[in-house]
Formats: sequence, structure tokens, C-alpha cells
Amino acid sequence: MTQTVQRDVINVLNQDHHEIEELFVRLEELAGTRDAPDSAGDRAEARIVADQLSTELARHWAAEERHLYPAISKHAPALRPLAEHELTEHGKAERSLKALDRLDTDDEEFWIRAEVLIDLVRAHIRVEEAEVFPGLRDAVPKELLVELGGRVERAQRTAPTRPHPATPDRPPGNTLVDPAAALVDRVRDAASSRGTLPGPGRR
Repeated sequence: MTQTVQRDVINVLNQDHHEIEELFVRLEELAGTRDAPDSAGDRAEARIVADQLSTELARHWAAEERHLYPAISKHAPALRPLAEHELTEHGKAERSLKALDRLDTDDEEFWIRAEVLIDLVRAHIRVEEAEVFPGLRDAVPKELLVELGGRVERAQRTAPTRPHPATPDRPPGNTLVDPAAALVDRVRDAASSRGTLPGPGRR
């Protein structure tokens, strides 16, 4: 019987980063065609990509805030100042994502805010991959990294799907608030058909 190999937390989060970057690239491609005469389809796709990006980032951040950064604080004290800075960057990016969620792709501000968000998140990812993850790998046993990987994957399955910049980003506050926020998000997602192309007469 084949056993599934559990990925460690760094592998899980690096995969998230790869998928987020793919969405960034597609949104940038769509930004380049937004002024074309026949751009309605591309603008509709841009809304879908932005919604997917919002979901992926919200889940990713919630899981990091619940498991990655507390583990750093406990097991890699030398990384604590850097971790605090990156949590602050989470907050900036989450506020930017919240603003983007409220805008329509016909609004030029949507594209401006998308560019700002992409720059913020790419900078954050560079720091995590170049400094945070290597430091964590040096400080934490492999077994614990694998255990954290499982926790992060489970947290993502039940995490909020929209940005909530006003909610706590550290335990115990986020562990209490995130499940309620996630439930509300999923109800809103279902009611709005979020992430699907608009049909006739629908936006």
C-alpha cells in the first residue's frame, strides 16, 4: 500500500507562493489588455483571478499566522524581529487586498491597487524564502517541520476565504475569530457565485 509523503511546512508554503505567483502573472497579463476594444472578456477573467487570489492569500496568511509565526517565536528566537516585521507586512497586504476586493475591473483604481498588492506580496515572499524559511529549517527538527506542514494544510481547508485586516493576527485571538469569519465568507461566496464568470444580465 502506497503511503502519502507528508510535506514539511516550508514545502507547503513554497508551493503556495508558486501558485500565488501564477495568479499574479495572469493578472499582469490581463492588465496589459484592459484598454483593448474587445477587453470585456479579459476584464471578467481579471475579476475571477482577483477573487481566486483573494481566497489563496487569505487562506495562506491565516495558516501562517496560526502556525508558522508562533513556531518561529517559540523555536527560532533569533528570527523573532524579522517575524514581527513580516506580520506587519501581512497587515499592509491584507488591507490592500480588502480595498481591491471592493473595486470593479472597469475602475482604473482596481489595476493600480492590484499592482501595489503584487509588489507588497512579492517583497514579503522574497523575505520569507530568503531569510525566514532557511532560518526556520536550521532551528527546527525535521519532524516538527513536517508536523507543522500538516497543521498548515488543515488550517487552510477551514480558513477564511476573504481578507479580514481588522481581526487578530496572533493566537489566541485568531484561533477564536478565524472559524467564524470563515463560515461567513463561505456563505457570502456561495450567495455571490464568487469566482465564476458573469452570465447575461449578471455582474
